Amino acid sequence: MALINVSNLSMEFGERLLFDKMNFEINESDRIGLIGINGCGKTTLFKLLTGEYSQSDGNIIIGKNTSIGYMEQHVCRNLERSAYDEVMTVFSYLTDMESELDILNAKINAYSGKDSIERDKLIERQVFLNDEFTKNGGLTCRSRARAALLALGFDDEKMNLPIKALSGGQRAKLQLTKLLLCNANFLLLDEPTNHLDAQAIEWLEQFLAESKRSYMVISHDRYFLDQITNKTFELENKKMTVYKGNYSEYLPQKEMHDLTLQREYENTVKEINRLEGIVEQQRRWNREKNIRTAESKQKMINKLTENLVRPESAPESMQFEFKTEKKSGEDVLMVDNLSLAFDENTIFENISMEIHRGERIFILGPNGCGKTSLLKTILGLYKAKNGRIRFGTEVKVGYYDQIQTGMDSHKTVFEELSDTFPSMTNTEIRSTLAKFLFKNDDVFKELSDLSGGERAKVLLTELMLGGANLLILDEPTNHLDINSCEALQNAVKNYDGTVLAVSHDRYLINDLADRIFYLTPQGIEVFDGNYDDFVKKYDPFAKVEKIKEHHTSGQTEYKNKKQNDAKRRKAKARLSKLELEISEQEDLISQLNNSLNDPENSCDYEKMLGITSEIDAANHLLDAMYEEWEELSEFLSE
Repeated sequence: MALINVSNLSMEFGERLLFDKMNFEINESDRIGLIGINGCGKTTLFKLLTGEYSQSDGNIIIGKNTSIGYMEQHVCRNLERSAYDEVMTVFSYLTDMESELDILNAKINAYSGKDSIERDKLIERQVFLNDEFTKNGGLTCRSRARAALLALGFDDEKMNLPIKALSGGQRAKLQLTKLLLCNANFLLLDEPTNHLDAQAIEWLEQFLAESKRSYMVISHDRYFLDQITNKTFELENKKMTVYKGNYSEYLPQKEMHDLTLQREYENTVKEINRLEGIVEQQRRWNREKNIRTAESKQKMINKLTENLVRPESAPESMQFEFKTEKKSGEDVLMVDNLSLAFDENTIFENISMEIHRGERIFILGPNGCGKTSLLKTILGLYKAKNGRIRFGTEVKVGYYDQIQTGMDSHKTVFEELSDTFPSMTNTEIRSTLAKFLFKNDDVFKELSDLSGGERAKVLLTELMLGGANLLILDEPTNHLDINSCEALQNAVKNYDGTVLAVSHDRYLINDLADRIFYLTPQGIEVFDGNYDDFVKKYDPFAKVEKIKEHHTSGQTEYKNKKQNDAKRRKAKARLSKLELEISEQEDLISQLNNSLNDPENSCDYEKMLGITSEIDAANHLLDAMYEEWEELSEFLSE
């Protein structure tokens, strides 16, 4: 069943055509990764689906049972509210039910009127609301909210902070938490892993994998896309192409799709050329039969030409490679018992490692454990408290700084390269920058005007020209789109030097790593292999599991308490109603006994027999009522 159907969708911003007659369908079981170069319109598409933007042409049909959840809909507006209370706003319909249940319970318990019909209405409403509350997750909403916040990095102290005291990243996490817990059945997730550490990303992957909802996600995290998607939608050249499977499964399909289109085009052009040759030959012979043949072939040519579409070229991507000026010695880097502290705050200690020529090493560890600080200490940018650092023979270091410091923001792109490499000619500089997609007047942009991704490309340009045989990379794929990540990955894969990198890009690590150094408070643990090998041998995300266990345990405890409270509310309501029924039954028996003693009835044997039978039945029912009353009273006294 289709949640959303899009047909002939076109979108223009001024003179720029973003989408051109785009068609696709989203179904209930779809978990979609939306990919495309930066600026192709991915976020714009989200805003069209939510109705925030209006399309220039075409139709977007939202299914009648489709409820769309989007992060922008969950902006935190009340800055005085606590983080926990803000998340609980998504369950307002449940907390409203709970409040009404409390009011109903108080009314029923305090009810003293004799109007049993009115009391029955109150009890009926109470039972209905209690069933709805339970069915919609009212028993677990608080524990789910707390568990999600814990998983996304909020401890109990941060949960109780007012929103105004939180950072921008923490507020973004709150929006994500609200989106994940809302009752929408189709989610739009725009870069949901931003601001998340590895543990939180692992939790998010598990949450989405276990969710029964459909979603569309924009992400540059290729490993994340592999874990959570079963379809890939690619926005390219103003069109949407749908592929089955996750990101890794999309890649060979994309290659085959593009190759097929190119071959179809080339074969059609060959056929047109062949037919044109026949037409020319037949017309040269100029007989009646030849003329008819020429006209027939010309119709075929016209039809093929009319339907001929030249495959649009793929968007440009970076094409570069890292080369070493000279080979280093076998031993590239040796670190012994290294420690770093700022004042009394120890960042890391007991760090020892050996890195050999040609190895690709990735340093992993939780946020704040000192990975970047370790790189800067090795480079001499920070002064170690203790320990020794030794570089091997002929080692030349190239450093990629994720903070992108060291560049004069008032320089142009061209000036940055010409000042760093003064021996290069203007032509050589322009040719080099073109590989990183800086063309024409782009080379004269000031660094201060560049996006994070463009500044990253300038750093990579300098790194490529440096000829280093040891690359020290700190989060090199930050700010890069997927195509640029692929280009960087290929460049590192074909590099004949040594690599020491810090990265959260698990796809990159999986493809490149020879060994993984996991940074702990006690030092470094070494694991051979890539990211998947590392996860099999070591569970660095135990905290996530503990959160889950805590969540499950807390949820069970809370659920049991709420269920018991619900049973007690029902029991109280039933007891109150039963007491009225017992009173009415006793009145009925009294009336029947009076009828039995009535002189008018004493002479009528059959009537007396009937009254006696009614009294027996009434007494039997009264006994059952008393038995139920005793059971309820005993339960409520526990």
